[in-house]
Amino acid sequence: MSNDVSLQFGPQLTADGTKFRFWAPDARRVELHVVTKGGESLRQDCTATREGWYETFARGVGPGARYRFRIDDELEVPDPASRFQPKGVAGPCEVLDRRGFSWPHSDWRGREWREAVLYELHVGAFTREGTYAAAISRLDELADTGITAIELLPLNTFSGRWGWGYDGVLLYAPHPTYGRPEELKRFVHAAHERGLMVLLDVVYNHFGPEGNYLHRYAGDFFTSAHHTPWGSAINFAHPVVRQFFIQNALYWLNEYRFDGLRIDAVHAMFDDPATHFIDELVDHVQRGPGSQRHVHVILENHHNEARRLGYSGRTMVAQWNDDFHHPMHVLLTDEGDGYYRNYGERALQHLGRVLAEGFAFQGEIYPTDDRRRGERSAHLPSTAFVSFLQNHDQIGNRAFGDRLTRLASPERLRAGFAVLLLAPQIPMLFMGEEYGAVQPFLYFCDYQGDLARAIREGRRNEFASFGAFTGEQREQIPDPNAAETYRASQLNDSDRKRSPHSEWLAYTRELLSLRARMVVPLLDDIGTDAASYQTDHRLLTVKWPLKGGRTLVLQANLGDRSNAAPPAGEIWYSTAGAEARGERLDAWEVRWSLDVA
Repeated sequence: MSNDVSLQFGPQLTADGTKFRFWAPDARRVELHVVTKGGESLRQDCTATREGWYETFARGVGPGARYRFRIDDELEVPDPASRFQPKGVAGPCEVLDRRGFSWPHSDWRGREWREAVLYELHVGAFTREGTYAAAISRLDELADTGITAIELLPLNTFSGRWGWGYDGVLLYAPHPTYGRPEELKRFVHAAHERGLMVLLDVVYNHFGPEGNYLHRYAGDFFTSAHHTPWGSAINFAHPVVRQFFIQNALYWLNEYRFDGLRIDAVHAMFDDPATHFIDELVDHVQRGPGSQRHVHVILENHHNEARRLGYSGRTMVAQWNDDFHHPMHVLLTDEGDGYYRNYGERALQHLGRVLAEGFAFQGEIYPTDDRRRGERSAHLPSTAFVSFLQNHDQIGNRAFGDRLTRLASPERLRAGFAVLLLAPQIPMLFMGEEYGAVQPFLYFCDYQGDLARAIREGRRNEFASFGAFTGEQREQIPDPNAAETYRASQLNDSDRKRSPHSEWLAYTRELLSLRARMVVPLLDDIGTDAASYQTDHRLLTVKWPLKGGRTLVLQANLGDRSNAAPPAGEIWYSTAGAEARGERLDAWEVRWSLDVA
């Protein structure tokens, strides 16, 4: 661990045994139950110390021991800071030895954020085996494609064998289905050997519905003063709760050597102190692991709070930019239901503003919320925004998990890729997107009984208001708990070698090679508060002034008819190839130019 925050939570291994600490302010008595690796069983009372903490030292208990806590002689619970749950949330916790994996000597210090090309990956669905070990075998392919950073969906332990990971209950413990902690470290090291950063998605806005007992013995983890879609909000105002999550972030970064974090749904995290929890967490990251290597933080934040973004030392705080995805999706698919209504009538203008200034909504009324959304963002570097055409949410929250390959023509998708991968924002691909995968990515979980039924019916009821999902059609929506729903979401790696996927992969490699040669060297030269855009029918022109008097120019005709376009400098890429020299852009043609004043 870094020296700015000591690790308070979870077991602490010593030469003589293991010290256990457990925060249970609502408990009257806490007892430790341990079974050693050799099979010896022991029980001992924990001593109440102060401020709700219980402690005990178990002499002779070492790595491999399994343990639980018993609350008030009535309920056995896992340690919320358990390091590993070999049998899942319902099983005992395992005491880990950090020396169980010896990190090979490495001079890895991460990568500069401007080099980032993100690849969102679900370990369980990335390969048929669904393990860290199997994922390692695919890393060379990603590096060869031009990917420079992997963003893993949450790994915290959740109930069941499979799931997206956003309903975690034991936030320090990697989910056992994917492999042991040592195998996760081996995956991270293997990625670093290939020049790939690895970032982890973490969820600090709620706990999952099964396997979480904090309400019983530590009610201060939650506050009724604020509510989220999952119930009472996390009580970040409490110092112990605050430290639980900050130390969790530092634990992943230090123990597993992740290169950054993606923080889920910041807009559902409420905090009353003058310094918001997120800002304090970023400060700890910057002063801790970020002082020694490149460590980056990505926020998901519907509020578009520009004040949280930008560089803090070597640490970039960026944001997943739905304001890029939504208008681009409207343009590529002609869909306009749900939140796409906020963008539909002015989709091209919204996209232009995003590319030039960061956010589409910078304080304007967001129609579906009927309130102002966002803050001014043109002063931020373009790399403070992560753009994407697809992600786990935008695919998986569709009834049938449809990818864009099912929704838009290849001509439109080629145009979308040429904007996404060559624009000065940070691009992100969702696993399989690089070769035009057609497998769905469905919402899947592994609950049983009443909870499983409630989730299945709730999922189908979500779409009841859509005309396409009435009666029999609604019943065809896949059951999230079915094994076949999970299996249908797993990639088929052999597809990438077959047409048309092999051609699409070659196109992705071409664009990412161009990005590395033509775009990345320009990123530090792009001024802030200087880019501009204009629209003409379905033609979008964006200009980014550069130091030295040059200008990076995008001309994108995102429509079905050709459009007049004045010359904009030396063309260094066009989806039309070498014929892109006239003063008209073909339908769905994208040109990139460099204009020298």
